[in-house]
Amino acid sequence: MAATLIDGKAFAAKVRGQVAEHVARLKEEHGITPGLAVVLVGEDPASQVYVRSKGKQTVEVGMNSVEHKLDADTSEADLLAVVEQLNNDPSIHGILVQLPLPKHMNEDLVINSIAPEKDVDGFHISNVGLLGTGQKSMVPCTPLGCLMMLRDHHGSLSGMDAVVIGRSNIVGKPMAQLLLGDSCTVTIAHSRTKDLPDVVRRADIVVAAVGRPEMVPGDWIKEGATVIDVGINRIERDGKTKLVGDVDFASAAERAGAITPVPGGVGPMTIACLLANTVTAACRAHGLKEPEGLTA
Repeated sequence: MAATLIDGKAFAAKVRGQVAEHVARLKEEHGITPGLAVVLVGEDPASQVYVRSKGKQTVEVGMNSVEHKLDADTSEADLLAVVEQLNNDPSIHGILVQLPLPKHMNEDLVINSIAPEKDVDGFHISNVGLLGTGQKSMVPCTPLGCLMMLRDHHGSLSGMDAVVIGRSNIVGKPMAQLLLGDSCTVTIAHSRTKDLPDVVRRADIVVAAVGRPEMVPGDWIKEGATVIDVGINRIERDGKTKLVGDVDFASAAERAGAITPVPGGVGPMTIACLLANTVTAACRAHGLKEPEGLTA
């Protein structure tokens, strides 16, 4: 296999280490402990696993973790009241409402009720606008993790040709904004793109975030390109359930210069960046210097 493996697990551990150091410094020099509040509505099993993992990692880096678990039939007004209470709590620097929400709730309304400076998911319309205009914002965790890995691997991304496959508000669009911010030439491609293989073949950087198992075959990848695979898809193969990305790993690894595996690539970076965002939010709230290397 020619490609360098970009180890998200190891890189995420490094990021968590940097976060922990910064948290220790905030406590020691300023008496500040960053606090992250996670709000979970209902009993979605995947969400419960995420929330547990987020809570555990928050505590491990020395931050305060607060969890609000609400029943699936909680009213939207009651959820908004919880968010409002957290907005007004100076000990909470980051607020995350775990998605998806039950059908009777308006997700956009709930997300936009979070104070933008505490919106560590980076989904609030104000943060989206700030990111789009190149201003200081809270950046969505998954694209931020991808950007950190790309910067770590390449140093400068200036002038590189990047293709983002997928146009979601959570990954595709913010990823494109971040790459533009680092002076890449950026194309956002998607299921309707004409000649998608040719569009992908010219890219020095390919970020795949479509949620379709192994959609991108190796022969779409330019020799020596860097492939960041955001997809996490469960498939049945040889009678077993297997996790695969949006890229066909085996064939892509033969042509790529560097590639992230699934699992163990982008996934671990998402929670690491959530912790990084919470520290950044705490520093901004108190007018302190932001942690270097942990922001966009």
